[in-house]
Amino acid sequence: MRLPIVLLLLMSGTFAFGQQKQISGGPLKPEQANVDVRHYTVSLEVSPSSQSYAGFTEITFNMLAPSTDLIFDLANTFTVSAVMVDGKKTSFSHTDGLVKVKSAQTLTTGAHKIKFQFGGKPIVAVRAPWDGGIQWSTDSLGRTWIAMSCQEDGADVFFPCKDHPSDEPNEGADLIVTVPKGLVVAGPGMLIKQTSSGKKSTFHWQTKYTINTYSILFNVGHYAVVKKTYTTVAGNKVPMEFYVLDYNKDKADNHLELLERSAQLMEKYFGEYPWAKEKIGIAETPHLGMEHQTMNAYGNHYKYVRMGAVDFDWLLTHEFGHEWWGNKISNIDWAHMWIHEGIDTFSDALFYEEYGGRKAYLDRMKDAATKFNNKLALVQGPVIDSRQTYHGDIYGKGGYFMHTLRFVLGDEVFFPAIKSFATDKQYTYDNFVKTEDVIRHFNAASGKDLQPLFDLYVYSIDKLQVHLKQTGLQTYELSTKNMKMDLPIEIQTSAGRSKVQAGAKPVKINSATMPVIDPDAYYLKTITIE
Repeated sequence: MRLPIVLLLLMSGTFAFGQQKQISGGPLKPEQANVDVRHYTVSLEVSPSSQSYAGFTEITFNMLAPSTDLIFDLANTFTVSAVMVDGKKTSFSHTDGLVKVKSAQTLTTGAHKIKFQFGGKPIVAVRAPWDGGIQWSTDSLGRTWIAMSCQEDGADVFFPCKDHPSDEPNEGADLIVTVPKGLVVAGPGMLIKQTSSGKKSTFHWQTKYTINTYSILFNVGHYAVVKKTYTTVAGNKVPMEFYVLDYNKDKADNHLELLERSAQLMEKYFGEYPWAKEKIGIAETPHLGMEHQTMNAYGNHYKYVRMGAVDFDWLLTHEFGHEWWGNKISNIDWAHMWIHEGIDTFSDALFYEEYGGRKAYLDRMKDAATKFNNKLALVQGPVIDSRQTYHGDIYGKGGYFMHTLRFVLGDEVFFPAIKSFATDKQYTYDNFVKTEDVIRHFNAASGKDLQPLFDLYVYSIDKLQVHLKQTGLQTYELSTKNMKMDLPIEIQTSAGRSKVQAGAKPVKINSATMPVIDPDAYYLKTITIE
């Protein structure tokens, strides 16, 4: 989602705003757990003048066991007028953000369809994208500009769905949006059809990939569409499309060059762009930005900085990195959200190293280390909701932990391991991951038991305790006090810089000057000197 350096400065107020805060995830009710969603079709007619929309959502799903009862999520700002199960109207109630359906006949194990006719005023995001909901905004010319974001709050702020990260539609989604003529709708996947009739235009977007529900949304504006072709690392030709406000069209070509550079970097470290059969897309939005599969939101106002010899837009790079970390690789529960945000934040830093050099990378990590709150563990439990998981450290500390892991393993082990994780079929697309999967994968790749490192930095808020004891005029002993494995630690001595394996058993050091421990700050630590 947002870059952690910015987020950490704002985090204390992030969740205090909003019209009606939703919560995504948490423990599934039995009636929800019994449903495996296969496909969403969302069809809406949008009225900017009344700030409302109406239409239907049809969900194809498998029943895992026979039952008459179903539960789906939908914000109470909407009114549900009818529900049909397998083409037959059925009874339902809609309270407390839940649509509870009682089928007249037992739904057998296997495939079924449910269709919701609904409409109303979606929740308004007061402070998007931190607040989930819709923005009824205007561009600088006073024209309609609509943006949607809902990662933390869940897609039920927009349409009926199963609002839990553990269930994505394996067969994709269709999004059909009708707007006043002259407006353009940007959405996920491929634009299958665009039609106009009278004063209205309809845009039919479709993805055939698995997609997280918070990416099934659209943005609307007076867009021009600027295109180029990207060639992936595997040689596939992928359309790049920028849905840019028409008066910013002159900025689009350069912006797509920046995006192409970010794509090349991500492919270098994490493998081919995940959605090569569809597109690389971005849409200009009135909010800062958000990852939306194949159509990332961008609102950083073209604020580039120089990174080495190239322009760099942190927001563009960060959100695009989520195509791998968050979209291709998705956590099974919000409890493991640091995998999305932390590893993606680490990928931001790789841009610093690639184009700014090693010092730029290290300086970035040292700066990040000064901004941790370190009040909550990255993983707080096996099943938690989105509101519990969203705190600044899943970004900054999560990224910093990957920096630590890189140092512990060394580049020759770390980078092949992270690429193989991002390309392994058991972790990607239709499958989900949790922290235990990350540990297992890096254990196998390194031949080490890394559980103690994860226990310290991911499951707790402790810091590595490093002890330096002077034993003579120019002799010292170095040890760690709360780590059940030896770790490589760099030391600056009078003889220069060296690396030792430190653990509970003291390591002897000779130096005419006081040794400097971990000068490049690979560890979040406390140092005691005796």
